[in-house]
Amino acid sequence: MKQMKKPKILNIKNIAESRLFRIQSVDLEFSNGVKRLYERMQPTINEAVLIVPIINNELILIREYAVGIEEYELGFPKGAIDKGESAIQAAIRELKEEIGYGAKHVELLAKLTISPAYFSSKMNIFIAQNLYEEKLEGDEPEPLEQIRWPINNMMQLLDVKDFNEARNISALFYAQRYLKNIS
Repeated sequence: MKQMKKPKILNIKNIAESRLFRIQSVDLEFSNGVKRLYERMQPTINEAVLIVPIINNELILIREYAVGIEEYELGFPKGAIDKGESAIQAAIRELKEEIGYGAKHVELLAKLTISPAYFSSKMNIFIAQNLYEEKLEGDEPEPLEQIRWPINNMMQLLDVKDFNEARNISALFYAQRYLKNIS
C-alpha cells in the first residue's frame, strides 16, 4: 500500500465553543498543492469505553435517551474515562453505575475511532464476564431500563428498531467474533 504524504497544516483557529465542545477551522495544503479549509472538534486525548456485559449466557443492554436523535436508544453500557482512570477501571465503574454489576474478567476487544474526519476521540470496546452485583451512583438523569438478550440470538439485535448506533453494532460484531474464538 502506497504511503500518502500528510497535508501541511497552514493554520488552526478556534471558531466556536460550548460547554462541551470547541470547534476549529484547519487550513490544509495537500502534497499536490490543493488547499482546503476543514472544520473539526478540537483534538483531545480523552477516550471512552463501551462494554458488552455477559451474565448467564445473556448480554445486558440498556435503553437510554439520546438527545442527538431525540429518541430512546438500546445499547451497551458506555461512558467517558475519568481523569486518572485506566480504560479497564472506567469500564468496571461504568458497569457498576449503569447496570449494577462489576466484572472479574474484562478484556479489550478493539479501539475504534469515531468519525475521524471531525473527531479525535477513541472508543475502547470491552467484553465483561464473571459479573457480580455492585452498584455505584451514576450521572444518568433517570433510571436506565435494563434488557437481557440471549447470546445465542445476539445477531438478531440488528433487527431491533432502536439498536442502530454504529458503536453498539461494532461492539456486537467484535463480541460475536470473541465468543466464537473461545468456544
